[in-house]
Amino acid sequence: EILVKNGTTTTTVLRQTGSSMAPLPHGRFRGRALLNVFAAVSQCVAGGPSGLSPRPLRHLAAFAARSPPPCTSAAAPLRRLRPSSSRIASSSSSAAESQGSVDDRADLLDYVGLSLSGPLPPVRTVDPERTIFCNRETNMAGIRAVGFDMDYTLAQYVCPAFDSLAFNGAREKLVNTLGYPAEVANFVYNPAQWTRGLIIDTNRGNFLKIDRHKYVRVAFHGSRSMSSELRKALYARAFNKVPSFSEKSYVNMDTLFQLVDAHMFASLVDLKDTGDHEFMDSKTYRELFRDVRYAVDLCHRDGVIKDEVAKEPDKYIVPDPEMVPMLRAYKDAGIKVFLLTNSLWEYTDVVMNFLFHERHTSAETASEREWLSLFDLIIVGSSKPAFMVDTSRPLYRVHPSDGSLKNTDGKFEIDALGPGGAEKFLAQGHVFQGGQFEQLQAMLGIGSGDEILYVGDHLFSDVLRSKRTLGWRTALVVPELAHEVATHGEYLEDQRAIGRLRALREEVNAEMDGLRRRIKRGDGENIVGRLADLESDYGAIKSKLAALARENHARFHPAWGQLFRAGYQDSRFAFYVQNYACLYTSKASNMAAATEFRTFHPVGERLPHDQLIDAGARVIVGDD
Repeated sequence: EILVKNGTTTTTVLRQTGSSMAPLPHGRFRGRALLNVFAAVSQCVAGGPSGLSPRPLRHLAAFAARSPPPCTSAAAPLRRLRPSSSRIASSSSSAAESQGSVDDRADLLDYVGLSLSGPLPPVRTVDPERTIFCNRETNMAGIRAVGFDMDYTLAQYVCPAFDSLAFNGAREKLVNTLGYPAEVANFVYNPAQWTRGLIIDTNRGNFLKIDRHKYVRVAFHGSRSMSSELRKALYARAFNKVPSFSEKSYVNMDTLFQLVDAHMFASLVDLKDTGDHEFMDSKTYRELFRDVRYAVDLCHRDGVIKDEVAKEPDKYIVPDPEMVPMLRAYKDAGIKVFLLTNSLWEYTDVVMNFLFHERHTSAETASEREWLSLFDLIIVGSSKPAFMVDTSRPLYRVHPSDGSLKNTDGKFEIDALGPGGAEKFLAQGHVFQGGQFEQLQAMLGIGSGDEILYVGDHLFSDVLRSKRTLGWRTALVVPELAHEVATHGEYLEDQRAIGRLRALREEVNAEMDGLRRRIKRGDGENIVGRLADLESDYGAIKSKLAALARENHARFHPAWGQLFRAGYQDSRFAFYVQNYACLYTSKASNMAAATEFRTFHPVGERLPHDQLIDAGARVIVGDD
């Protein structure tokens, strides 16, 4: 038995017989008495009878949490059970580890006093390819319509084959149309050099990775790494205020389409800096980027890309056998499904036809356009993000057979049709071009933005603008997520070691600061040597941390590191994902897991004080 003595009263709080154990009704104890029991049980477990289970400690922790002291001024405050060591680095487990086994969950139920009716479900796992992650609670029961972007959302492209169409086409236009040196024609596309989430400084020819506080962590000039000194001189010390990186000269790389722009621009920057060309010398970096944008954009409009994809879609588009069942499941559940893409009708028809059949079909089969049945509403040429903000944009009805357009209004015509106007209007044809969000919501019969879930890949156009402006629920498709999660899991122990070593560094730092204060007060006798030892240790820890951080950084990407991290901080990309993407996952068809009954719950957000305590830091309370 474990007893608590409180004054003259002795109460049994736990009884163990053999392997069985049961908590007993207990009174409310003063904090000091309960702490004495914790200490006594700790000694027994450490060196006493081998038959005593350590589980009483957990039961006593539960009693401490559930047993507040009497509300009298004479009562000492009840102390919570705390780790006996104040050193964070000594913590051998994390919050994540504590959720890892069925036994832990059984202890959890004991702790909260909850009895479940059936066996526990399997312990949750993270599949890098399939898991949907949640930033903001999303109840699918409240979602009446789910919309999808097409490019890099429903349709994933084969890299580098697809990107090379734009790169090679732009390369040809720069030389033959804009008069760039012949060397440009020899540029070779290398997407592995780049990642999403970067910022292009078009005035200086630089590429930046910044953290959530807008501090530049990594910088390249063209394809060459920038020194720490130059990086800080350009983006920290030369400013009287924190740069916003929102000026027109800064371009955010928010979509995979922009990897082509990045590599072409970096190649031109290198040629300007190292070559001997009067033409290149006459161009500013910003003019180089403007020409790159012109050439790449022209490739998307003149058929260089779309004609090739139409000829051999299986060479450029990744089939997804789970996409069609996912879309049909939403419709079968009574949820309206819409397609909202910036691509025009002819290209959208090619891509969606391939995804529907998972192969290149004959012209006769393609003309049947069976894929149209997957959607209640299709809007092509939407020109996002203008679609989300400009209510004056015209809407056209598309005739699928020949791609011809007819003027329509949408909203007023629906009102004129009377009851059931939206259904009657769409019965005349449900494919449109252009328009704006009010017309879309009218055609869907939805008045509130939070009843729409939109799935897209573009951080700004698809997610930030629809969330911040319209209040839509959002899901971001991040194809790179599978690699990020898999790498994180593979080297998890190394990353935990870095975290514990950082904690040790801070403990040494705090100890040094305390010794310096003592020396300043004249109370520093015999501690100067100790301070010197700590300073040496601090330097050694910093050096080791830097080496480990570089090694971990390169595992994710040799130049840019983790997509969601910049140094030890969240990256700018992660900041916007956290704030504007309700959900995020590696591919659109993973949304099949989001049935109409599913509620997604966020893991939770923790500030540094929460993280320190969760990691095992000892909290000093009262007269400890």
